[in-house]
Amino acid sequence: MSIDAKLRSDFQHFHTIQTRWMDNDAYGHVNNVVYYSWFDTVVNQFLIVNGELNVVTSPTIGLVIETQCNYFASVSFPDVITAGVCVSKLGNSSVRYEVGIFRNDENQAAAQGHFIHVYVDRETRKSVSIPESTRNLLKTIQAKL
Repeated sequence: MSIDAKLRSDFQHFHTIQTRWMDNDAYGHVNNVVYYSWFDTVVNQFLIVNGELNVVTSPTIGLVIETQCNYFASVSFPDVITAGVCVSKLGNSSVRYEVGIFRNDENQAAAQGHFIHVYVDRETRKSVSIPESTRNLLKTIQAKL
């Protein structure tokens, strides 16, 4: 199964991240586990800067239940990456984000994948509906299908 790399225009929100020397592995490129960190960063940065997540006090939080990544081109320090994110599915208690990783000023993703949050009560860890204000925010980056 062949997957095509997405373009920047496929995403609605972007966050720039500077690669670090320690991100490179023995093969001279960013190690695959770092990409998952970038996925987490762009999603949570979007929620935090828009006032929908306080990592210490929010009564409702999103827990990652699934993540996946496809790689198309190497990224290495000192590249600057831009992580793009959009929402492809918005359920009652879960949301699926699509994430693209763009190297420097490139228009085609070097890597892309998805990241699924299930919203839970912080204390009980029981599934809850996505809060209405969060749902409204997520709709602003919903993918154009």
